Amino acid sequence: MKRLALRYLYFVLGVAVNSFGIAFITKSALGTSQISSVPYVLSLQFPGVSFGMCTFLFNLLFILLQLLLLKRDFHPVQFLQVLVNLLFSGLIDLSMGALSFFQPQALWLRLLSLGIGCLILAFGICIEVAPDVLVVPGEGVVRALSKKTRRTFGTVKVYFDVALIAIAALLSLAFFHKLNGVGVGTVVSAVAVGKCVNWINRHVKAVQKIRALAVPDHTAETAAGQ
Repeated sequence: MKRLALRYLYFVLGVAVNSFGIAFITKSALGTSQISSVPYVLSLQFPGVSFGMCTFLFNLLFILLQLLLLKRDFHPVQFLQVLVNLLFSGLIDLSMGALSFFQPQALWLRLLSLGIGCLILAFGICIEVAPDVLVVPGEGVVRALSKKTRRTFGTVKVYFDVALIAIAALLSLAFFHKLNGVGVGTVVSAVAVGKCVNWINRHVKAVQKIRALAVPDHTAETAAGQ
């Protein structure tokens, strides 16, 4: 029971770190992360609705899509994604507020912000995934699409991210007649975050120890040392 509680605690920590990483990338003013690109463009068009609220509403669509795709294979525990979505979206607004003072102007500072944000986001993803308890809606819908199309998760993830960036770009052009909220930072994060995740998973012992919590007692020590 203690191990399960720790797994959920680390999952929540990962979600919190994710939200801060997304905020940091967004503050670079070079474009937000691919998974947040559509909600961010919508929040720019409708300033009365916060970035976090747009994220919450958009992720509800992901949960609904999972229900439609998986039907009986959508296990009741995955309805907890709604709570995860609420936490994640709220923390995005909180993180954006906490970073309100940070308005980098020089290009090198904006690039530095983008790089740091990608590292933070990658670290958060590693912490979130390692306990193997729940999934965030964006990952859940990719898993559902992967299952229905019988394609690998990685392949579907690439197509999914490209589709999100394309939708965000089209919305931005329709709303502002230029790319606003989508830019080089969106593309960089789409490429760099995955590579950072792979490096962190291989080399950061703390993440490996968190992952060991998800395996049976007699194999936990082995998993932690891999």
